Amino acid sequence: MRIGINPAKENKEISIESYHRVVIPVYIPNLNGYFVNSFEIFKLCLESILLTIHSKTRITIYNNNSHKSVKEYIDSKYGESEFVDQVFHSKENLGKINAILAASKGNLEPLITISDADVLFKQNWQQAVEEIFLNIPEAGMVSPVPSSKVYKMFTGNNWYYGFFKGRLLFQEVVDSVAMHKFDLSLGNDKLMYEPIHLKKYLVLKNKKNSQEAVMGCGHFVATLKRQVFDYGSNQPAFVKIVGGVERSYIDTPNEKLGLLRLATKENYAYHLGNHLENWMYEEFKKLKKEQLDSNYNANDFKYTPVSKFGKFIGKILLKLISKSKFLRLKILNKLGLNFNSY
Repeated sequence: MRIGINPAKENKEISIESYHRVVIPVYIPNLNGYFVNSFEIFKLCLESILLTIHSKTRITIYNNNSHKSVKEYIDSKYGESEFVDQVFHSKENLGKINAILAASKGNLEPLITISDADVLFKQNWQQAVEEIFLNIPEAGMVSPVPSSKVYKMFTGNNWYYGFFKGRLLFQEVVDSVAMHKFDLSLGNDKLMYEPIHLKKYLVLKNKKNSQEAVMGCGHFVATLKRQVFDYGSNQPAFVKIVGGVERSYIDTPNEKLGLLRLATKENYAYHLGNHLENWMYEEFKKLKKEQLDSNYNANDFKYTPVSKFGKFIGKILLKLISKSKFLRLKILNKLGLNFNSY
């Protein structure tokens, strides 16, 4: 039987001070072989976040059946840091996307940063990302790591915006060394970036306030408006990190909602991979703990998609640019790229 009235029913409204959540799925099943350095790298990741976020941020860590030592470390951070306010422990590895969906759909913040557990964040990454959302309210996905090769990846809305509401132009890459480091961190036999990609990237500009951002982004670390998860898929992912699963749950919903996909011009985070190197510690030592406050709140980050007409036009533009090399080079040359391949 129940006696009395649950006091929670007296106060029905839920209000939170935070407006930005960081979600980190972690899978480190053992401490040898492929994962021999992964625990130390995860520590660098989490500590770098704690050193660089402002006071209206909260962190969710989703432990996908990691080693006991990793679990104990996560629990210790939950106990000592006010910013790590949610920890999930799963006895099965449910995959990155399901971890992200569980965290994002159960929280109220309008901005949700998803990050792999091998990312080192730099000072001011959060301010730079939020500035793009504020000044380009059509943005739905913003990464603190620019790439010069993703301007054709789920960017139909960008192309419409660039031609009809803003401006598109090629600019010099701000930090080509960091971009090359990212390329090396992937461990591929062949490097992704050619020399021209390290010199120029395509930039989208808001003509009203002059805010600039790089066209497109990846998703090993990116901040998204929560609507991307709310109106994405209601189905769980039955594969882990293969088969284009991130496209289905992140990329496609962002584009279908009429939102832009962008990145900061400067590099504000590093992909570390699974092998420790001295430069990682050197970069970490540069970080300093500051009492960072924010003057913004949840209402400042509006959901402002492009129109249905804009989505339609953007889809056509992207299709033409992707399929016709001749047309693509003509357009890119007109935007300031004097090169015969990009």
